[in-house]
Amino acid sequence: MIEKLQELTGLKVYERSVAQASGVTYFLARGEHPSFGPGRFVGSVGKGRIAGALIGDLGGRSVIVGETDEQNAAGLREALPWTAPKCLGLATSIGFGDRLGLATPGHVRALRAGGAGLRPIFAQQSIREMARTHRTPQEVMDAATWGVFQEGYADGFGSDADHLQQPDDIQTTTAAGFTLFTIDPGAHVENAADTMDAAALAASFEKLDFDTLAISPSDLTRLYADREFALDGGGRVELPEETMLRAAVKYGNAVAHTVKMYRRLCNAAGGESELEVSVDETKTPTTPAEHYFFAAELKRLGVAWVSMAPRFVGRFEKGVDYIGDLDAFRASFAEHAAVMRTLGPYKISIHSGSDKFSVYPIVAELTDGLVHLKTAGTSYLEALRAIAAVEPGLFREIYEFARERYETDKATYHVSADLANVRPAAELADDELAAVLDEFDTRQALHVTFGSVLTADEGERFRPRIYAALEAEEEAHYAALEKHLARHAAPFARE
Repeated sequence: MIEKLQELTGLKVYERSVAQASGVTYFLARGEHPSFGPGRFVGSVGKGRIAGALIGDLGGRSVIVGETDEQNAAGLREALPWTAPKCLGLATSIGFGDRLGLATPGHVRALRAGGAGLRPIFAQQSIREMARTHRTPQEVMDAATWGVFQEGYADGFGSDADHLQQPDDIQTTTAAGFTLFTIDPGAHVENAADTMDAAALAASFEKLDFDTLAISPSDLTRLYADREFALDGGGRVELPEETMLRAAVKYGNAVAHTVKMYRRLCNAAGGESELEVSVDETKTPTTPAEHYFFAAELKRLGVAWVSMAPRFVGRFEKGVDYIGDLDAFRASFAEHAAVMRTLGPYKISIHSGSDKFSVYPIVAELTDGLVHLKTAGTSYLEALRAIAAVEPGLFREIYEFARERYETDKATYHVSADLANVRPAAELADDELAAVLDEFDTRQALHVTFGSVLTADEGERFRPRIYAALEAEEEAHYAALEKHLARHAAPFARE
């Protein structure tokens, strides 16, 4: 059938995409279409849910080929439900962020190569990243659908509307069909609580949003202050009054904001949905006692969540391995895992999880599968690695532009790259270009400037050339992704 379809349509059919449902065969292909020009196209043999042009007849059934647009993505999800996301629950999971909308086939291959038993999230992007890449939630969702379809991945995947901070963000992402919603109440965290004097601490405590917390200041104090709470495995959390007050001032309004967002989600979600809570982008680490307070308050207020991302000790900087004392990390993380098992179960979510290879064995061991690893920008870096190999001139331009933009673009990221260590492109031979992506400072400079690269000169300077290069050499792109992301998945594999 594939050979006949290719002869009839003049397109190359992705073999893994061929699937049947209700007597209709669906397929994805690429090439030059007389009505639509060059690109990827979805087709059906038989009367299905694809809108497009009638190409001909195959075995007495009409062959229709249409564009990979929003309408046909929705039709495909109806015809083949495995191309639509679903809730993953407490299954061990890994998130694959895709800032270009081209990476899902490579992510599927990485999962197959190294992530046995893991449940993937393929549609994952934050509102911040969508704004910086000029993509909509629906475009992120549809890109994942087409990628899953292309690879014939029918084992089920999730979708993550990441780092949502405003109620309106919930509306746009639920409308696009997202299933996991990561609430980021970081703007409501009081980082100064760690160093406030007694008077300032008491005053700040009285100003918390007790209406949303549905409790009085005195009752909240009685609930936690000067108490010990037993943890799973024999440990305990101690909350002397001062510790309790600092935890409440630091995270009380963040709890309240999460409750408001959760209620908005419950009202907005038309189908099943799941919640993640993230406070990983705050200035100071989350102590196990603060984790306990935050989770216990969410539980008291009726919030249901599947994963939580505290701010861990050490540095989880973008695009590079963990920076810090691994023994200290292990000791602290063991306490966080104990809190998770005591008040959950829920998964501990590892944000900025890309390339943290030194902590993966620790996290996998101590969570025993109750973990979600979130990766994002590392896939963009692997796209640049592929470009360095197939179109070095373009890579050099992007590289120099990133050097110019880094000092400005780093403002909203946890990074410490020094441009003095990022060599000018003129000093690099072509066969050295891909290797610079393994250098600490260069990785971070390229990582955090993705938005500026993709939107330079209204998106016309680099964006079309990046897409053209990666689509022309898609196998090189997928190979780079498979090799790198399989390393992320392997330590957490369940089979």
